[in-house]
Amino acid sequence: MKVKRALVSVSDKNDLEPFVRGLVKLGVEVISTGGTARFLREAGLPITGISEVTGFPEIMDGRVKTLHPAIHGGILADRAKPSHMKAIADLGIEPIDLVVVNLYPFEATVAQRGVSEADAVENIDIGGPSMVRSAAKNFSAVGIVTDPGDYDTVLAELKENGGELSRETRRHLAAKAFHHTAHYDSAIAGWFGEQEADFPEHLMLDLVKLKDLRYGENPHQRASWYSEVGADGSLTAALEQLHGQQLSFNNLLDLDSARRVLDEFALPACVIVKHNNPCGVAVAENAAIAYEKAVSCDPVSAFGGVIVVNRVVDQALARGLATNFVEVLWAPGYAEDAFDILTAKKDIRILTGQQNRDCYSGFDMKRVMGGMLVQDWDCEVDQRENMHVVSTRTPTEAEWGDLLFAWRVAKNTKSNAIILVKDLMTVGVGAGQMSRVDSANLAVNRARFPLAGCAVASDAFFPFPDALQVCIDAGATCVIHPGGSKRDDESLALAEAHGMAMVVTGRRHFKH
Repeated sequence: MKVKRALVSVSDKNDLEPFVRGLVKLGVEVISTGGTARFLREAGLPITGISEVTGFPEIMDGRVKTLHPAIHGGILADRAKPSHMKAIADLGIEPIDLVVVNLYPFEATVAQRGVSEADAVENIDIGGPSMVRSAAKNFSAVGIVTDPGDYDTVLAELKENGGELSRETRRHLAAKAFHHTAHYDSAIAGWFGEQEADFPEHLMLDLVKLKDLRYGENPHQRASWYSEVGADGSLTAALEQLHGQQLSFNNLLDLDSARRVLDEFALPACVIVKHNNPCGVAVAENAAIAYEKAVSCDPVSAFGGVIVVNRVVDQALARGLATNFVEVLWAPGYAEDAFDILTAKKDIRILTGQQNRDCYSGFDMKRVMGGMLVQDWDCEVDQRENMHVVSTRTPTEAEWGDLLFAWRVAKNTKSNAIILVKDLMTVGVGAGQMSRVDSANLAVNRARFPLAGCAVASDAFFPFPDALQVCIDAGATCVIHPGGSKRDDESLALAEAHGMAMVVTGRRHFKH
């Protein structure tokens, strides 16, 4: 298919002028509309105005300009059907071989603070999507370019092939075009839905493939990684791989979990995750010491774990990490001498990227058979001033520090979760058990340090005082939990009997 005639009408004019100049040099007639035509004429390019083609002026502030048989007939005519070609010939309609369109900036408009409904509606494109869909439907004869990133590729192919665009390229561009309009309509539908309810009647996902993964949860399962278009604070923005093997499905799941815990802390912190649960968390005066404290909680589980820190990795930390088997390491940066130490191990996956402590955008979604469960993200930080001391004894400031630390770790640990903390480091983690007392026993039994004076966090209330008794017997002196059980008075009585300080948050943090 040789390109003889092109229609150009774009909102995003980045890189447009050299592309159209290249088309003109190839002898292509360029038709254009409104602002695009003015832009190209000011660049000294010969442009045929849309009204010269339709014989009709652009009206209603440009709302109606391309919605005309002279345009859509020229785009949609099937070149392989003589009846189509006779019809446009009889009507004096010339074929259009290439359509270059991108749409009004609806998303950018509604993202502005305080945008009016009238401004939002005015940025809903009508003629643009119609031309894009017409050209994409007729890809057997027409090229459609919606992405300025494709200008160079398309122009290079036209130059190389004497002005012809291959069917393979046209089909690829059509697929991108239909996604372009689908995403656009999804954004508009989403905006209308958000005006009506916090959880709109219809929820549409727009995902773009980032890369294939090494394998899924198991080696026999294939896997790929997709990013949600327009999502802020995503794992995508947090990742740039600097070294090591291809990432796997499990690597990314564990890394996401680790970063959620890390995002809870502003002080130098280290988080170690294994099988989607933290097995060591600590804050300290620097990241190297935080790592030493975190790994000491459970060095067996830390072997082959995912490790994240919120400070640049220096030589001291790199030396500590080099003594362990690390599956994945993420940090906001690496000193040059530290990077040399780490890359001596070829298999370690070393990552960096943006650090984001804000709440995640959109919804938390979990796939179930035949559908999706949708909820808000559980990412708000519970503040001390909103918590209540219900015991006679008030926690000391040191105990408050450990309680708040333990609470943030419990929030990001699979339920049922019991977290033991001492001196701002986890000393026992009980996660994902079917009963809370089993989680308490697991946390106590796996502890490698004396637990006298430790703090306890429970992600949900104590249905019975038995789990709290396990922690008291191990030496715990303070506890934080949401409260709300019918037997809260029994747990409080047990705490009082042992001089334990008890804090109730009023907010549960189940994680399934």
